[in-house]
Amino acid sequence: MSRFHHKHFSATKLVLFFCFSTVLGVALVANLIRESFSPSHIATSSNWVVRDHVPVLLFQNDSAIDAVPKGGNAEIAKKNGSKDLLPATFADIPAPNWHWEAMPSAPVPRLDGYAIQIKNMFYVLQGYRNLDHVHSHVDVYDFITNKWVDRIESPKEMANSHLGVATDGRCIYVVSGQYGPQCRGSINLAFALDTKTKQWSSLPPLPLPRYAPATQLWRGRLHVMGGGKENRHTPALEHWSLAVKDGKALEKEWRTEIPIPRGGPHRACIVANDRLFVIGGQEGDFMPKPGSPIFKCSRRHEVVYGDVYMLDDEMKWKVLQPMPKPDSHIECAWVIVNNSIIITGGTTEKHPVTKRMILVGEVFQFHLDTLTWSVIGKLPYRIKTTLTGYWDGWLYFTSGQRDRGPDNPQPRQVVGDMWRTKLSLK
Repeated sequence: MSRFHHKHFSATKLVLFFCFSTVLGVALVANLIRESFSPSHIATSSNWVVRDHVPVLLFQNDSAIDAVPKGGNAEIAKKNGSKDLLPATFADIPAPNWHWEAMPSAPVPRLDGYAIQIKNMFYVLQGYRNLDHVHSHVDVYDFITNKWVDRIESPKEMANSHLGVATDGRCIYVVSGQYGPQCRGSINLAFALDTKTKQWSSLPPLPLPRYAPATQLWRGRLHVMGGGKENRHTPALEHWSLAVKDGKALEKEWRTEIPIPRGGPHRACIVANDRLFVIGGQEGDFMPKPGSPIFKCSRRHEVVYGDVYMLDDEMKWKVLQPMPKPDSHIECAWVIVNNSIIITGGTTEKHPVTKRMILVGEVFQFHLDTLTWSVIGKLPYRIKTTLTGYWDGWLYFTSGQRDRGPDNPQPRQVVGDMWRTKLSLK
C-alpha cells in the first residue's frame, strides 16, 4: 500500500511539473511575442533599427518580415531568418524620395559602361549588352537638345569594359580594361579620343594589364592606380602616371607613383580643388571558370568597402571619412556640383543571409569643404554602374543594371534608361 501511495504521489508530482512547465512556456512565448512587437523591436518607417548608432536588422522567424528593409527580400528573409542581429550596411538608408523624369533612353543598354561629360555633350563608352555581347562604340547625348546625337566607333583593339577613363576637356583618355565578353583577359593598351575631330590615337601601354583601375587627369599627368590584376580577382596597389597634353603622350613610359593604400576595382576617382580623391570600390571580382573555352564568369568572394583616400600637395595618401555605406561599381556615377561630389547608386555588401549581391538606390553627397558625407535622395530604383552627368541644374543618369523590383534589391535587367531630376543642394 505504501509503495502504491508513493508511486501515486510521484505521478502527481510529475503531472504538476508538466503543468507548471506548460504555463511557464506559454508565459515565455507570450512575453517574447510582446517584446517582438514592442517599440524597441518594431522597425521605423524606413525599416531600420538603430542601436548605439550602428544600424542592425532583426531576423527573428516571422517577425523578421517587419524588420526587413524596404527593398529587402522579405520572403527569403522569412525562410532563412535567424535570431541573430545582422549588420545592416547592405540595407537601404532612409532618404528623401525625389521626382525623376524619364528622358530618351540610350541607343543600347549598358552594364560596366563608362562616361565622360565635356560641357553639354555626354559621351557614353563601351560596356556589356549582356555577358555574351559587348559594345565597341561611343554614344553621344546633347544635354541642351536632350537627344542622342552621334555614334563614334572605337578602335578594335580597345578594351570593352572595366576601363579607366579621364578627360582634359577636349580629349577622352581610355586606359586598359577587359577585352571581350564574359570574363576574358585584361589588356594594357591605352588610347585617346579627340572629341573635336572624332579621331583616336594610341598612348604608351601601361606597364601591366589592369581591370577597372582608378583613373584621372591631375596636374597634367594621367594617373592610373589600383584596379584588379591580370587574374581579374587580386587587388592591385600599383600607381602610375603619364604626362599628356591634347590627347598626346609627352613621355614614352609611365612613371611609378606612390601606391594606393588599398587596391581593387570599381571606384570613383575624382579631381576637385586640386586634390585627387579615390572613393569606394571592392576587393575581388568574378574570374573565368577554369577550362572554359568562352571564359565563362565564375563567382569569387568580394569585399565591398566605402574607403575614401586623398592626395594633395604632400603626395601622401590621406584617409578620410568613409562613405555612408560600402559602395562599388561607381566609376562614372559621380558629378561635381556646388563644391561637393554627388554619387548615384552602386553595389554594397552581400546580403548576410542569402549572400546575394545588393544594389544601391541612394544618392550620396560628399562635402568638399568639410570632407563629410550626407545621404540626400533616392534614385527611381536601385542600380549599379550608372553613368551620371549634370547640366543646367539637372542631375542625369543612364544605363547600368537595375534591381528586380521595390522588394528585391538583387540585380537583374541591364538597361539603357535615362532619367533626370532637378537638383537642389543645401
